[in-house]
Amino acid sequence: MSEDGKILSNRKTDHIDLAFDSQVLSGDERFNYEPLTAFNLDGPLEPVSFAGLQMNAPWWVSSMTGGAEKAGRINERLAKACAKYGLGMGLGSCRPVLENTEFGTDFLVRKWIGNQPLFANLGIAQLEEIAETNAWPKLKDMIARLEANGLIIHINPLQEWMQPEGDDIRFNPLETIKRTIDALDCSIIVKEVGQGFGPESLRALIKLPLAALDYGSLGGTNFSKLEYTRGGSNHMPGYEEVTRIGHTAHEMTTIVNRLMDELGSQCLCENSIVSGGIRNFLDGYYHVTKSKMSAIYAQASPFLKYALEGEESLHTFIESQLAGYKMANRTLKIKQ
Repeated sequence: MSEDGKILSNRKTDHIDLAFDSQVLSGDERFNYEPLTAFNLDGPLEPVSFAGLQMNAPWWVSSMTGGAEKAGRINERLAKACAKYGLGMGLGSCRPVLENTEFGTDFLVRKWIGNQPLFANLGIAQLEEIAETNAWPKLKDMIARLEANGLIIHINPLQEWMQPEGDDIRFNPLETIKRTIDALDCSIIVKEVGQGFGPESLRALIKLPLAALDYGSLGGTNFSKLEYTRGGSNHMPGYEEVTRIGHTAHEMTTIVNRLMDELGSQCLCENSIVSGGIRNFLDGYYHVTKSKMSAIYAQASPFLKYALEGEESLHTFIESQLAGYKMANRTLKIKQ
């Protein structure tokens, strides 16, 4: 028997042996499967324009880490991967850069990420202090040193409340965001850190001239839960229930779509990053396609997991997910 014949015979034997174990009794109800559109599944995706920046795929490395041992190496690996595969990246909280601490170099990744989108990141409590002291030149210097395309503002009142050494947010975050927009001449993204945003907050943010809204929704890495776990016995009974408060990505996409229709020309923010509970390329494809905003999707913990394992593991993960997204893009349609 020829070599090709042996391969065919072995494959058919496998089919017989595995047939009874390969029955799928329930389906993914989000999609219509259209096999007649399934061509060139490994062909390149169309480039993505997001907030005026170019990416090879609608996939974003969410803000994660910095200012600790291992963080510099993790950020380097992530930045190099973004350059290789044409992705965008948000840095973790850049407070060490702002304050010129010993860990500030963890964030200097422009030399590795090349021309791919890179955003600095700072918490609302730090921006509140900057606004009160009129320290805008210090913030502008931080963004310039990072050679960032803009700034992510993370809104995290529950995290700060859970954190034993957390900062007190004294003023309405919306007003601080508006002051930051007025003070800076760069793109600004606003995100949550694991609870997402409710309808009133989304309405207010969509009416601002933001580069993007980042969901940071319930279901992914939850920094309130992280601080609760880190705080151990310092927390009172019942505090863990607070970590379950919030809005899922599905709920937020539904709200955002409704607000886009309702607000019309009042919508000044037209881009979103769907993050929080995005398990894989199918979740990402679903939200990117369903959103009435120009959307990309983001993940944090999977990138962190594989970056910790090493460059080869990280690249294998990225390539498998990009291949999956290409398949979804060419064979699946969202059910209306």
